[in-house]
Amino acid sequence: MERVELLAPARDLCCGQVAIDCGADAVYLGAPRFGARQKAGNSLQDIAALVAHAHTYWARVYVTVNTLLHDDELPQAVRLIHELYDLGVDAVIIQDVGLLESGAPWVLPPIALIASTQMHNHTPERVAFLEEVGFRRAILARELSLEQIRAIRARTSLELECFVHGALCTGYSGQCYLSYAIGGRSGNRGECAQPCRRKYSLVDADGRVLEPPRHLLSLRDLALDAELGALLDAGVTSFKIEGRLKDAAYVKNVVSWYRQQLDNALAERGLARASSGHSHVEFEPDVNKTFNRGYTTYFLHGRGEPPGAIDSPKMVGEPVGRVAAVQGDRFMLDTSLALHGGDGLTWFDAEGELTGTRVNAAEPVGGQVRVTVEDSAGVHPGLEIFRNHDHVFLRQVEQSRPQRRIAVRLKLESTPEGFRLETIDEDGNKAVATLAGVKELAHKPAQAEETACRQLARAGDTAFDVVQVELAWDQAYFLPVSTLNELRRAALARLVKVREANRPRLEANLERNDVAYPESTLTYRGNVLNRQAAAFYRRHGVTEIEPAAESGLDMRGRVVMRTRYCLQHQLGLCDGAGNRANVRQPLYLIDADGRRYRLRFRCADCEMEVIYGA
Repeated sequence: MERVELLAPARDLCCGQVAIDCGADAVYLGAPRFGARQKAGNSLQDIAALVAHAHTYWARVYVTVNTLLHDDELPQAVRLIHELYDLGVDAVIIQDVGLLESGAPWVLPPIALIASTQMHNHTPERVAFLEEVGFRRAILARELSLEQIRAIRARTSLELECFVHGALCTGYSGQCYLSYAIGGRSGNRGECAQPCRRKYSLVDADGRVLEPPRHLLSLRDLALDAELGALLDAGVTSFKIEGRLKDAAYVKNVVSWYRQQLDNALAERGLARASSGHSHVEFEPDVNKTFNRGYTTYFLHGRGEPPGAIDSPKMVGEPVGRVAAVQGDRFMLDTSLALHGGDGLTWFDAEGELTGTRVNAAEPVGGQVRVTVEDSAGVHPGLEIFRNHDHVFLRQVEQSRPQRRIAVRLKLESTPEGFRLETIDEDGNKAVATLAGVKELAHKPAQAEETACRQLARAGDTAFDVVQVELAWDQAYFLPVSTLNELRRAALARLVKVREANRPRLEANLERNDVAYPESTLTYRGNVLNRQAAAFYRRHGVTEIEPAAESGLDMRGRVVMRTRYCLQHQLGLCDGAGNRANVRQPLYLIDADGRRYRLRFRCADCEMEVIYGA
């Protein structure tokens, strides 16, 4: 039976353990250096602890070493990957192909490699190439449609990992240089300053303002929870939740939600999850209750509803109702929702800025709620109110202690020598503990059997849940409670060792060859920053290689963002066929510092390019 993976983010050890406990089949996290989220690095000690916890459940740990590397950093990165391999990390996520070209003494260990989404994994040809050179998995570009995913699956047997939830990069991953161009902070080096979340004006060729300063490049968050079945049918094998900067409460809620949704989709198709055990959480997950900018399916079904979050890059929250009357720090709210002290409320002020306050008290009055807040400035009758912090729900999530247990069955048999306790877990692993000695018949058979079943079923603080105890003896025997406990502990301890011995391992497939890369020319958007990466591409038939932007290129006049997100479509300036509505091209974005960015629309490819300083 094919096994399918739910993959969760881990900001740190705590988040990683929580993700596993809530049902993740794998987690990904940053190493001490060279991760594409510079602020989300973890010590080797914490990574080792997470590996131990995950492997208990046959879950996996992937570590990001996915920045572009300078020449002098390659040996350091290779040494780090060796350290991760020695810790038992299951795979590393990389972007820089210079790592594959490193020569003695800097040679990668036999660890599975995952191709970062920053490697432009959006065509069948690119993904097929990755398989040829030894990658085990490709993380697909977020922009892909179901049709495109199916086309990739038809060309490769690689594991295909797909983002299903979380923040979206406006540009194609790995091909956004906006942060680097304006401030020297490269997303490919883990330092993105997120300029896509800032305000821009939009003007036409005549200087006419089409849009005043708004968050024109900011996108809503991805949510494909209703599309998991379709993605399974398209060939996706790993479902990835974004969020290596998110806290434990976010991880608990989102992982628990997707665990439920994915299990339903797997059951319908006779598929199995990729790890062991089942989780229990003390709350009903709701992804609308934790941070989000509103949700979109992006381009999974082609170009549909505009995906921009141009009013605000922050969490607006769920609609609550409208203000009926205001009196000082109190106002009456027309709403059917229950509000509580500690809730966070938001609204858009007269300038269109998202603002908000904290609820001190909320009292139902008739069909309305009287709300007392910390600051009611700007609140007026008719104002629409949202809630971006549900205090009761989030407190419940934060205080919950998720538990994950592996189902085991126990069978106690009498033998000529004494007793034999067999354990069988849900994966079919078996372990046996024996007890030799004189057997004593029970004076009270029913009581003895009840005691034996009760004590053997007590798995305590282990990772196991005893779901069945079978007594296979011809007569009832008396066994002291201490003896039963010792026998159970010994059997389960041996089962832990058997599980570790039988745990499926990922194999490294790295193969040095000269299979042709799909392109013969690479511009700076090929992200070649070191000599080893250039040698790799030349060996695979690339004849012209421009250095990466991060080599110090002057980005003026160059494309700093390539994206499927189209501002003309977002703002209703295009009918979808390339016909502009009363605007003279080209269009320009202007930021708060007066920098200009020319927009080029490639309607045939449904793409937009942002050109710096043109």
